[in-house]
Amino acid sequence: MRVLEVKTSVLKLVYEEAGPKNGRPVMLVHGWPDSPRTFDAILPALHAAGYRTIAPYLRGFGPTEFRSPMFGRKPKRTGQPVALAQDIIDLADALKLKTFDYVGHDWGARMGYVLASLFPTRLERMVTLSTVFAPGPLKPPALPQAQTYWYQWFLCTQPGEKVFRADPVAYGKRMWETWSPQGWYDAADLAKAAKSWANKDFAEVTLQSYRSRWGHAELDPTYGVLQARYESTPSLDVPTTYIQGLNDRCTLAESSDGMGRYFTNGYRRVLLEGVGHFPQREAPGLVAEEIVRHLQGRA
Repeated sequence: MRVLEVKTSVLKLVYEEAGPKNGRPVMLVHGWPDSPRTFDAILPALHAAGYRTIAPYLRGFGPTEFRSPMFGRKPKRTGQPVALAQDIIDLADALKLKTFDYVGHDWGARMGYVLASLFPTRLERMVTLSTVFAPGPLKPPALPQAQTYWYQWFLCTQPGEKVFRADPVAYGKRMWETWSPQGWYDAADLAKAAKSWANKDFAEVTLQSYRSRWGHAELDPTYGVLQARYESTPSLDVPTTYIQGLNDRCTLAESSDGMGRYFTNGYRRVLLEGVGHFPQREAPGLVAEEIVRHLQGRA
C-alpha cells in the first residue's frame, strides 16, 4: 500500500493507493466515525479483479490537514457533503482521473450522491452503503429514524459539544457499539480507526457537518452554488448499487424503501441479514462480491 498526498486549494489531502498501478481506478471513501481501514477486508477482492484502489482520509481525519492560511484567511473547517465531494474531485483532478468508479460508506455514501448530482460525467458506476439519497433540501426524518439520530441532535447542543470535544473516541465508540449487533467488532479494529479521530480538526469538521445539516450552524457560502445545485437535483443518472444491513441501527433499513425511483440509469438494493451499519466490516466477503459484480456491470 502506498501512502501519498496531493495539495488542493484547501487541503494537504492524504490517500492510500493499492492494487495494479494501471488498474481501473475506484475511490473508496469512508464515513464517520471511521477511516480508510474500513475497506481493508475488501481490498484483496478488488485488486484481484484488476482495480486500483484510492482511499482518501477525509478532511478532519487522519493525516489530512487544512493548508496554512493564505493572505491571512483561515479555511473554514467545513464538513458539508458538498465540500467533501469537491475534495474528491480535487483529488481526482490531481491524479488526472477523467472518470472513476466510486464506493462510499456513511458520509462517503452521501458524498457519492453529491458527486453523481454535480459531476455525473466523472463517475462510471457507484456503490453506496448505509446512507440513503432523497432529493431536495434535507427534511426531518420520520420519528423512528429521528430516534436513531440522537447523536446528531446531541451535537447540536452546547452540552453535547462539550461531551464530544472532551473525548471524541468515547463518542465514536458508542456509535460502533449501538449501530450494529452486539460484539460485531474487536478492540483492535476500533483502535485503528480511532487513530484518524485524533486529527486536530476532527471535532470542528464533525460539528459543522451535523449542525449545518439541521440548521444549527450556517452553511459555508464558499460552496453555496454547489449546495443549491445539489438541492435542486431530482434524480441521479449514475448506475448504483445500494448495500445495507437489515440490523442497521443508525440508518434504518426501511428508510431506503422506494429509493430506486430516484435513479434513472440502473439501481439495485442489497439487504444483508444480521448485518448492521458497517457492512464492509461485518460481511466483507459478501460486500466485496456485490461491489465487483456492480463495477463490472453484472448487477
